[in-house]
Amino acid sequence: MRITVLGSTGSIGRNTLNVLSQHPERYEVFALTAASQVDLLAEQCIQFKPRYAVMPDEAAAARLRVLLQTKGSTTEVLGGAHALEEVTCAPEADAVMAAIVGAAGLKPALAAAAAGKRLLLANKEALVVAGALFMRTVEQGKAGLFPVDSEHSAVFQCLPQDRQKWGQVIEKIILTASGGPFRTRDPATLSSVTPEEACAHPNWRMGRKISVDSATMMNKALEVIEARWLFDTQPERIEAVIHPQSVVHSMVQCVDGSVMAQMGVPDMRVPIAVSLAWPERVESGAQRLDFTHLSALTFEAADNKRFPCLPLAWQALTAPEGTTAVLNAANEVAVEAFLHKQLRFDQIYHVVSEVLEHVTCSAAAKTLDDLFDLDMQARNGALSLIQRIGPL
Repeated sequence: MRITVLGSTGSIGRNTLNVLSQHPERYEVFALTAASQVDLLAEQCIQFKPRYAVMPDEAAAARLRVLLQTKGSTTEVLGGAHALEEVTCAPEADAVMAAIVGAAGLKPALAAAAAGKRLLLANKEALVVAGALFMRTVEQGKAGLFPVDSEHSAVFQCLPQDRQKWGQVIEKIILTASGGPFRTRDPATLSSVTPEEACAHPNWRMGRKISVDSATMMNKALEVIEARWLFDTQPERIEAVIHPQSVVHSMVQCVDGSVMAQMGVPDMRVPIAVSLAWPERVESGAQRLDFTHLSALTFEAADNKRFPCLPLAWQALTAPEGTTAVLNAANEVAVEAFLHKQLRFDQIYHVVSEVLEHVTCSAAAKTLDDLFDLDMQARNGALSLIQRIGPL
C-alpha cells in the first residue's frame, strides 16, 4: 500500500511514520508534506524515500530541495498549495493520512475523499466545519473513511464491519473524556487559570491549542460533532462522560442493552495502526495494557458549570448547517487570545457563546465558500469582542 502523509512533521504524522517503519514489507511512503519544518521533513525523506515531498510555501520548498540535493536524495520536492492536492489525488497513492491541522487541511482531505482514496482522517475541521459536505463527498467518491482520533477509532472498532448495519446496532455513542487538568478544580477559581496550567494535561502530551481545548472540554464538544457525521447518528444519541484514567477510549451502547468498549494504553499509534490495516490488525508499537496494575476505572458526569463549552456541541448541531463552523472558528480565536494572555480562561466560553448568538446562518451553508464565509464572520466577530473586553 502506497501512502501519502499530509502533515508528516506533526504529532500524528510522526506517529504514522513510526507505525509504517515497523512494516516496510507492507507499506510504502508515496509523499510527505509539511508546512514549515524543513530539517525534519528532510530527515523523513532520507529515511522513507518518498517519491514526492511537498511544502506549500515556495521558499521553504526551495530550501528543502537544496538540502535534499546535498544529501543525494532522489525525492522530488514540490511547492505551492496546489501540490498538496496533486499528491493527494495521484493515482499511485492508495491511502492518505490527513493530519494537517486546521483549515489548511480541509481542502486536501476533501480532495482525497473525492478521489476515492482510503482516507485516514485526523483533521477535525473536515467534519466540524464541513460535516455534511464532507460526508457527501466521501459517498460520491466512494472513499474508505477511517477515523484516527482515538475516541472515534474506539467507536469504529466496536461496530460491525458492515457499515450498513451501524444504524441497526447503535442506541447511544458514549465518548470518554479525561476531564483535563481542572476536573476537580472549583469552577469559581477558573478565572485565574494560566496558559501553563491549562496546557498541563494529566494523561496526554499534546499541542498547546488542543491542550486548552481539553481543559475547557471544547475538544469533546468538537468530537461530539465529528461523531454525529462519522456514524450518521443524531446528536441526542451521543453522550460524553469523564473517565480520568483514559483507558476506555469510548463505548457503544447497543439496542439490546449491551455496551461495547475499546480499551488500551493512551497511545495514538493504536488508532493509526487500525486505520492503516483494518479489517486486519498490525503491530503498532504501543505498550500493552496490564490489568493487574489498574487501580480503578471510574466514570462521572461532566459538570456544565466547570465545562460550559461542552453543551455548545448539541446547540450547534441542532442549529442550521454551518453553525458548527462558527463554533470552531470562534473557539480558535478565543483560545489563541487566551494563550497570548489577552483573555481569561473563563472568558473563552463567553466569547464563543456570544459569537454563536450573533453570527447566524440564515440558510444552510452548502458549499465550501459558504462555510469559509461563516468562518471569517465568526473570526472577525470573536476578535471584535475580545477587543471590546480589553486587556487583562
